[in-house]
Amino acid sequence: MSAVWHPFTQHGLREPIPRIVRGDGAALWSDDGRRIIDAISSWWVTTHGHNHPRIAAAIAEQARTLDQIIFAGHTHAPAETLAAELCAMLPDALTRVFFSDSGSTSVEVALKMALGYWRNRGAARHRILVLEHGYHGDTIGAMSVGARGVFNQAYAPLLFDVGSIPFPDPGCEQASYDALEAACRTGAAAFIVEPLVLGAGGMRMYPPAVLAEMQRICRAHDVLFIADEVMTAWGRTGTLTACEQAGVVPDIMCLSKGLTGGAIPLAVTMASEAVYQAHYGPDRATMFFHSSSYTANPIACAAANANLAIWREEPVAGRIASLGERQGRRLAALAQHPRVSGARRLGTIAAFELDGDEGYLSDRAPRLMARFREAGVLLRPLGTTLYVMPPYCIDDDDLDAIYAAIGEACDAR
Repeated sequence: MSAVWHPFTQHGLREPIPRIVRGDGAALWSDDGRRIIDAISSWWVTTHGHNHPRIAAAIAEQARTLDQIIFAGHTHAPAETLAAELCAMLPDALTRVFFSDSGSTSVEVALKMALGYWRNRGAARHRILVLEHGYHGDTIGAMSVGARGVFNQAYAPLLFDVGSIPFPDPGCEQASYDALEAACRTGAAAFIVEPLVLGAGGMRMYPPAVLAEMQRICRAHDVLFIADEVMTAWGRTGTLTACEQAGVVPDIMCLSKGLTGGAIPLAVTMASEAVYQAHYGPDRATMFFHSSSYTANPIACAAANANLAIWREEPVAGRIASLGERQGRRLAALAQHPRVSGARRLGTIAAFELDGDEGYLSDRAPRLMARFREAGVLLRPLGTTLYVMPPYCIDDDDLDAIYAAIGEACDAR
């Protein structure tokens, strides 16, 4: 019996847990020799494909030189290079780069930056506003600003109160704007949002104009705007960041997952100069009190630098556009199925609902996952929501296999 305790896994159900031994491109191989198409980019992280040679080489080279160094009071070339390149690639207003090691911690950093910003300016602002159905991670602060439900019921006593803004469903946008405006008037500290797509909340999508209007309202009331681009950045929505499509420049932006091409954990929280300056000065009491042992790990930074080089030097945008178009054609055909509703796509993300109203804890998703596993496809439904988010290198044969497996699942009763 394995001693491993897996995430989001009820071991008491004794469901099979395949042992993966190798990855290459859009595929994984199990120890029994089976090839598995990675249709969800291994939880949304793998962008260019598994074991990308440029990223793997950068990791190996850096490991021979400098593997780890405390980042408090020290620096190193991979981190300095990465920070400079991120500032060059992203909006000019995001001038400062704070390193951490996961999407959840990048959000924790963002929330602490926002609260520190107001405290150091002498303003009593501490309320955080969130968008309904949002998800920002599984640490305490990240859970606090995410949707409440079965995922975090056990930890409710630890979660702080937030102001929830209704999701801008089509035709209901004004209600969201009005609620945000009213909440901002009370002197909120910040509003955190997943731009254009709410991932774990069911791949809910909303248009760029809505994102732009929400930012306008925050700016009008001097409320900090935090964009959680952990999932949506690095091309997932069709552009480098989702905010780009709305012409939105947040005060704070969270990045992780595809930052290293998905090869190794790393995250950054990018902040405006005003947020940085609120923590800057001769008083040690106003410094930003956050760190982790592996902040700006050199090997992880080297992987991220290789990823950025791929973005600069290879036709990544073309690959993303191609994948989006190929996904769109297959999704349009699938949308004709009588059991499929709400078919939608943004960039390389395709999603729809399979009829039925079972909740997350029903046995439907595990049954679907078992069916897909037998078909050699890694898919992980969100309740009744199915989505496809593969690496950008996936070919038509593998896409056809994914949609064939989904079609067969739709046909089954």
